[in-house]
Amino acid sequence: MNSARDGRYSLLLVAALFAAATSALGQQTGPVAPQAGSQPAAQTHANLQNSEAATPSSTAAPSTPASGAKIEVPSGTHIPLVLHNAISTRSARDGDPVYLETLFPVMVDGRVVIPAGSYVSGEITETKRPGRVKGRGELMVKLTTIILPNAYMVKLNAAPGGSAGTGGGETIDKEGKISGDTDKTSDVATIAKTTAAGAGIGGIASRSGAGAGIGAGVGAAAGLMAVLLSRGPEAELPRGSTLDAVIQRPLILDADKVQFTSPGQASSLAGPPSREPQRSRVPF
Repeated sequence: MNSARDGRYSLLLVAALFAAATSALGQQTGPVAPQAGSQPAAQTHANLQNSEAATPSSTAAPSTPASGAKIEVPSGTHIPLVLHNAISTRSARDGDPVYLETLFPVMVDGRVVIPAGSYVSGEITETKRPGRVKGRGELMVKLTTIILPNAYMVKLNAAPGGSAGTGGGETIDKEGKISGDTDKTSDVATIAKTTAAGAGIGGIASRSGAGAGIGAGVGAAAGLMAVLLSRGPEAELPRGSTLDAVIQRPLILDADKVQFTSPGQASSLAGPPSREPQRSRVPF
């Protein structure tokens, strides 16, 4: 009787120990608790995205101006230009077109608004040939349009100004009038040459001082006649001549159309050759 009771107690004890061992093994092989300092993958990805958003990118593009924003190029601004088509008072007519190109960029508030290589067009509004006795050749030009390298075209109100690089003696006044060179020195030289030539011829012909005097008078008259019958130097702007466009009214540009990142580049045009004013004279 006692041995049977002891056997049952032994079986119950073994069963209890087995149940306890099984429970402990199940707890060890169950879900592992996250270690200190570790984060779930989803939370780590979200934190990374938030960090990237908080840190500005060093390669971000410049901000685009607000729609409708304007940039003003003030009146009085000088825009260096080079001429593409030659002009002369000998053949120019009112209304003839003029084509030029910008040589240097124009900047406003540290940004390029008119790059080099932009096109400028205009027309001749007045032309006058030089007189036979006095008066220089004159040209009046107005500049009406500018086309930027991105094909943005704007109306321009400008006139020639600055120093005219024509290779000759042309000048530009404050009103933008281009005047040809004067030839007074050549006039004096022509009369002097004809006077000397006449005196020599008269002296040889008569072999006397009186003959030389008569010849000198005749030569002087011939020289004066040559001056009176010939025109002064034409006002000429050969291809490659340089001048400035002086803005007469503020030039208003759309800010979103002048987003230039380089100063631009003008065409390579050879400058005009150096030239001296010439009259058509008698061949002495």
